[in-house]
Amino acid sequence: MRRREFITLFSGAAAVWPLAARAQQPREMTRVGVLASQLLPPIQRFARKLHELGYIEGKNLRIEYRFTEGHDDRYPAMAAELVALPVDLIVTSGTPAALAAKRATSTIPIVIGTIGEAVNTGVVSNLARPGENITGFAALNLELEGKRLELLKELLPHLSHVGILVNAMNPLLDVSLLSLRPAAKALGLTLQLFEIRNKDEIENALLRLDEAHPDGVIVAADTVLLSSRREIAAALAKARLPAIYAFREYAEVGGLLVYGADLGVLFERAASYVDKIVKGAKPGDLPVQQATEFELIVNLKAVAVLGVKVPPSLLGRADEVIE
Repeated sequence: MRRREFITLFSGAAAVWPLAARAQQPREMTRVGVLASQLLPPIQRFARKLHELGYIEGKNLRIEYRFTEGHDDRYPAMAAELVALPVDLIVTSGTPAALAAKRATSTIPIVIGTIGEAVNTGVVSNLARPGENITGFAALNLELEGKRLELLKELLPHLSHVGILVNAMNPLLDVSLLSLRPAAKALGLTLQLFEIRNKDEIENALLRLDEAHPDGVIVAADTVLLSSRREIAAALAKARLPAIYAFREYAEVGGLLVYGADLGVLFERAASYVDKIVKGAKPGDLPVQQATEFELIVNLKAVAVLGVKVPPSLLGRADEVIE
C-alpha cells in the first residue's frame, strides 16, 4: 500500500542562464551525463521516463553513466570527464555528486535527481530562484531526521541511547545534526555518532556500534553507506540492533524500518526537467522542488530476526510491509 501526494512547486523567476542559446532547439542527439554512486532503481526510472518522453537511446539520446561505487573522492574526476566529452546536461544523485558537478561547470545545465538538502549544503542559494545552471529536486532528508527518531522511539518505547552511522565527509552531516540534536533532546534521547570517512571504514564503524550497543540505530542518508547496504543491514541484524534507514534499498536487503522520500518519483520529475531544458527552458527558471511523497516501509522478516514488537499503529501507517 502506498500514499501518494503531490510535489509542491515554488514559484518565481530566476537569473538568466548564461548559455540559453545552446538549448533553443532540441538537438538531434542529446547527451546526458549521470553522476551517481550506483545504478539504483530511481536512476533506472529516470531513463524509462526519458523514453516515455520520446528520447530513444541510440537514436536521439545517449546517456553517459559515471558511478563512483561508494568512493566519493572519485566524483570530481568523473564530473570533469562528463564536462570534457561534453555532455548537454548532467544529472546527479546525492550531495557530493551535485557539488562536484557544480564545481566542474558553470555552463552545462545540471539537474539534481535527488539531494538531501540543497540550500544549506551550498548547492543553490535559493529554492525558488536557483539561478546559474543548476536546478532539481530535494528529498528533504534534513527535515526527516527528527521524524526518523520519532518512529524509532515509537517502535522502541525504552529507547534512550541512539547510535548514528554517518559519513563525516558528506556536507549533509553538519546540516542534519542541526535538526537531529534538538529532536533528540525533545524526546529525551542521547546521540552517539559512529563516523566513517570512506567506504573502507564501514566495517570498523559497525564493530564499534556492536561494542557500544545502543538501544537503536539511525543509518544516515548517504550514498557511501548505501553502497554497502547489505553489509550494514546484515551486521546490525547480527548485533540485534534495531535500525531505521532513509532509502528503500535497505529494506530490500533486510533492513528493519525505512522512512524517506520516494526517490523514484523525484528522478522521474528530473527527466521532465531534462526535457524542458533540451526544449529551451533555462535551468535558473526552474525552481528546486521539494518532495512531499514519502514512504514508510516495515520489514517483518527483520522484525522476526530482531525479536521486536511493531505497534499496530505503526504497521497501520506503513506504505509497504515486507513479509
